[in-house]
Amino acid sequence: MQYVRPKRNVPEELVNENIRFHEVLVIGQNGEQLGVMMRREALELAYDQNLDLYCVAPNAKPPVCKILDYGKFHFAEQKKAREAKKKQHVTEIKPLRLSPVIDQHDFDTKLNQSRKWLESGQKVKIDMRFRGRMITRKEVGEQVMKKFMEQLADIANVEKAPSMEGNTMSVVLSPKKK
Repeated sequence: MQYVRPKRNVPEELVNENIRFHEVLVIGQNGEQLGVMMRREALELAYDQNLDLYCVAPNAKPPVCKILDYGKFHFAEQKKAREAKKKQHVTEIKPLRLSPVIDQHDFDTKLNQSRKWLESGQKVKIDMRFRGRMITRKEVGEQVMKKFMEQLADIANVEKAPSMEGNTMSVVLSPKKK
């Protein structure tokens, strides 16, 4: 009696009967090369060992297939992907808005908040919007922005220098490397 492995709901994975190549290079369970075989022979060899035939290199000439337990292999791949995702660090850019006519207390509060963000490793984008007639006094806004950057110079690098985009001056600060 021949063992027939149950079909899995695996979308478009080149496993067992989904392999459509005529000839394949087969690698054994322990990594030894078993040579070039017809697909049917390779499948029978895998089924005799109660394992699966998985195509690891479909673009090779001839395609390379490996005899393995696909369930364990698939689980291990998913586990690796989860671990890699955990170790991935996404830097977030925190927005902060200033005004050219900002009061000292507000200035200090925003400075402290941006300091916390920079110390936690996040980038800070500072926008200064000029409204109405303030646009004619850009130098006042530039002074406030310069003072803000000087206060954070010990922990931050200027990633994007202050530039005008319409009626908004913006600068991006990133934390210094430790």
